Amino acid sequence: MSIQLADYEKGAAFEGDYAEALKGLQERLSHAHARHIVHGRRAIIVMEGWDAAGKGGIIKRMTADWDPRYFQVWPIGAPTPYEKDRHFLWRFWQKLPGSREVCVFDRSWYGRVLVERVEGYCSERDWKRGYDEINEFEAQQVDGGTTIIKVFLHVTQPTQDKRLADRLTVPEKRWKVTAEDFRNRGKRDDYLAAIHAMFKQTDTRWAPWGVFDGNNKKAARIAALSYIADRLDASVPKDLPDADPVLVGLARDAFGYKG
Repeated sequence: MSIQLADYEKGAAFEGDYAEALKGLQERLSHAHARHIVHGRRAIIVMEGWDAAGKGGIIKRMTADWDPRYFQVWPIGAPTPYEKDRHFLWRFWQKLPGSREVCVFDRSWYGRVLVERVEGYCSERDWKRGYDEINEFEAQQVDGGTTIIKVFLHVTQPTQDKRLADRLTVPEKRWKVTAEDFRNRGKRDDYLAAIHAMFKQTDTRWAPWGVFDGNNKKAARIAALSYIADRLDASVPKDLPDADPVLVGLARDAFGYKG
């Protein structure tokens, strides 16, 4: 059954100790990241959703305990003229993870079937073809051993309006608000149609969508981070190698290590 955003609008508060739940999830995520490094695995995490839906807050908490040498966050904006002169997926191939890496895309190749479709930045033929191109692109990554985790955060119009107003009120957050936020807001029905079509066409067996109610930030963070932690855990072996005997010997000689 196709995903319907209306099913993700309750805005229920998180029940439980948020700080404790977040701490536990960050520990799980840290361990999963370490196993990716040890076992030479790679993963892609796609973050999509409405403006002010909370993507940045989730990314910040997800990566808080990760080794910065082995992950990259890619904030995706409009393509440059150089990038526009090539296939729309070209610029994303440059940013894919290598062995031992996790790459987080704050918006992604789904711009082809969302903003580019709605704003007329590509032809109807281009964005309709984009569904198959995206599915094939993601299948290639999965077939090559890369885990793909796709997250979409949904908020209602009143929630989005309140968050935009809050950002304008706080001097340190005003920079986050752009004219594009209001342009997109004025075309919400068009974006809803594009999002639902995106789910219908790209919610695949090898790269399914995880959709979350973002109307309560804390509940959304815990739900999305739990989903990501579960997917990362399932994609990498849980065993870790014993300490290298040579290093154990060096530690024993250096400072009397007895482990």
